[in-house]
Amino acid sequence: MFNAFFASVFHSDDGLWDPSCPELEDRDCGNNKLPADPEIVQNLLLHLDAYKSMGPNGIHPRVLRELADVIARPLSIIFQRSWESGEVPVDWKLANVVPIFKKGKKEDPGNYRPVSLTSVPGKIMEKIMLGVTEKHLKDNAVIGHSQHGFVRGRACLTNLVSFYDKVTHLVDQGKPADVFF
Repeated sequence: MFNAFFASVFHSDDGLWDPSCPELEDRDCGNNKLPADPEIVQNLLLHLDAYKSMGPNGIHPRVLRELADVIARPLSIIFQRSWESGEVPVDWKLANVVPIFKKGKKEDPGNYRPVSLTSVPGKIMEKIMLGVTEKHLKDNAVIGHSQHGFVRGRACLTNLVSFYDKVTHLVDQGKPADVFF
């Protein structure tokens, strides 16, 4: 019942991605190396929460954490090869979807949200890629100072403080300040 409901809500193709779009062309940024050396991977493994659930591959985070010094190098090689080839291991694409009750009638599948339990090594690679992406955006000034959503260290509160600062600065100078919502 949950599978049918969750599948009805999501669509496999929304028609938004166009591989021929020039904005999506592969651009050589001069560095095809993922900074996933064994020390970084080992550090991420050592910081895994041993009380989290295992993914569909059946490998528990506690096992990965306890074997961090042994598996860091092989995982870093897998991460680098995946990065270079653009292919993700099939096991990392699998997920156990668990329905979590929100509120309302328990008989209504619409009152549940799907939570995906995915591969722990896949999550570690995601963290490494997130770091690379954030560094690229910061180093190349891709994100403006006024962007507060989805930026580490910024949120609604920092947006409000920035806005308040600008308005009070204008008022102190005797200038008008118009706001549109």
